[in-house]
Amino acid sequence: MKILQVCPKFHHSIASGSTKVAYSVSKELAIRGHSVTVYTSDMKDKYTRIDHGVEEKDGVRVYRFQSIGTVITREMKIFVTPTIIPSLKNEIRSFDVIHVHEYRSFQNIVVHHYAKKYGVAYILQAHGSLPRIMTKQKLKLVYDVLFGYRLLRDASKVIALTQVEAEQYKRMSVPEEKIAIIPNGIDLSEYAELPPKGSFKRKFNIPEDRKIILYLGRIHKTKGIDFLVKAYAHLIKETNFRDAVLVIAGPDDGYLSEVKSLVHDLSVSDSVLFAGPLYGEDKLAAYVDSEVYVLPSRYETFPMTILEAYACGKPIVTSRVGGLKDLVKNGETGLLFEPGNVKQLARSIFNLLNDNNAAKEIGLKGKNFVRETFTIEKVVERLEKVYEEVAKR
Repeated sequence: MKILQVCPKFHHSIASGSTKVAYSVSKELAIRGHSVTVYTSDMKDKYTRIDHGVEEKDGVRVYRFQSIGTVITREMKIFVTPTIIPSLKNEIRSFDVIHVHEYRSFQNIVVHHYAKKYGVAYILQAHGSLPRIMTKQKLKLVYDVLFGYRLLRDASKVIALTQVEAEQYKRMSVPEEKIAIIPNGIDLSEYAELPPKGSFKRKFNIPEDRKIILYLGRIHKTKGIDFLVKAYAHLIKETNFRDAVLVIAGPDDGYLSEVKSLVHDLSVSDSVLFAGPLYGEDKLAAYVDSEVYVLPSRYETFPMTILEAYACGKPIVTSRVGGLKDLVKNGETGLLFEPGNVKQLARSIFNLLNDNNAAKEIGLKGKNFVRETFTIEKVVERLEKVYEEVAKR
């Protein structure tokens, strides 16, 4: 099949999120013999550009269209790429199926216009971006009224990552028969040879005998990093547990200064490391050297960092919200805590740090779970069936 993937950003080095998913899916589709093209912007992240133009990567042809800025806010990732318009107008009919990633984007508006005009099937995968929560709720509603509801209505299929997201589509008036539930997948070949233990600690001057509590992801309020910092302070002050360093790694998404202020106010600055964004070997090394991975989010659909921690054999502590309730088997592949319950979070971390056998067993079960259920090969096999169904129509 000739497949077009459309996403606001596309880069192989992005640690996680919809960008990583789009890249992994495109690469696997090309391996399976499909002709895969990607239309995207020239933004690597919200602040960094990549050279625009055409490149070939892992058998995938990538067209990067120049972004002239954001129409609404950077938080909504509306990268405006006017030069995508003539390309879609001239080429859209040559594709058997189009797969658009994320929901509120300029690229989706253009795809919808020409797909409807020329009768080309497209599939939409929102990657958890449907709910109007946290910031810019009124602006999100404006997008939905002007473009979003029509984008959902005219899609041949929509991809939900979990049953929770399937219900979100239904609340946006998408009929059940148009919803396919397919989880994210991970390319386990990237985890076949992990960095040697201790390399992350050496790079960041962390004493070898100190344990690492790891958060890795966007530094954004929705991720609940404030809960983790408070739980860590509780561990130090209330239980006198001083054997662990808290590592907070990831790009700033508008919340870093608040987290640093909280760390200072709670007097734990000496044992909290802000590592910045981690990619490639550095990201893997952080997982390898950590004792536990913590994701204390206020809201989540299907975070790729959970699969990454599983692939590295690490136990997980995460909040009982959204898709995490299905992604993490409580007591088997990780521990769930009630969102915002700082003492319960601290207790869960403490238990794993103090019971090495239990932590190893949970980590091993997580590793087996990801191999059995979430490999990119199995996920793309299911996607192919959706593509074929849509293309035949």
